[in-house]
Amino acid sequence: MVGAWAECRLLKLLYEPAAFSDAERQTIRDETALVRWVKVVETAFRRHYLIPAATLQPPALPKTAHVRLQVLTSVIQDDLRWIITLRNKLAHGQWAYPLTDDLEDIAQEQMDALRTENLLSLKQKASLIEWLCASIHDLVVSLPTFNRDFDRHFARIEQTRRNLATKDYARWVSQIKTKHDRGQADFRQRIKASG
Repeated sequence: MVGAWAECRLLKLLYEPAAFSDAERQTIRDETALVRWVKVVETAFRRHYLIPAATLQPPALPKTAHVRLQVLTSVIQDDLRWIITLRNKLAHGQWAYPLTDDLEDIAQEQMDALRTENLLSLKQKASLIEWLCASIHDLVVSLPTFNRDFDRHFARIEQTRRNLATKDYARWVSQIKTKHDRGQADFRQRIKASG
């Protein structure tokens, strides 16, 4: 579900009024799922920094903008890669064993990625998608807004990345169970008191 939602968020960015031309949209849509995300970011940087063809690095792209491009691309490639790419596998019924593109073998790297996901990591990755999309939205709509708000979005991205790396799933589950039990006890106590 997170992968499908991410795909919808990408389409929303792609069809933001006045953000991309029809030709840019078509070029982006012609790519694979992961490359679409990267292309949206690259195309937005090209539009707003008026770099139609040169490589997106200094001196064509200002240094600060280049670092921001690297951060956003890193979130896509390093943190959200499997959420974006596995959606298609799962949509085609490969729930237990994702297969290679030729359907001849198990895609082991993707299998490993599926095994490491849990509700907590998916919640964190959904947050990453939100902060990534907020940054990209700002970039495609208004460069001044992007420049003004990037550090705030970046701080949230980094906090979410830390959460992904450090939050313990078993402890989180225990906290949720404790909270549930406390809520049930409070509910029973209110029923007794009103009864």
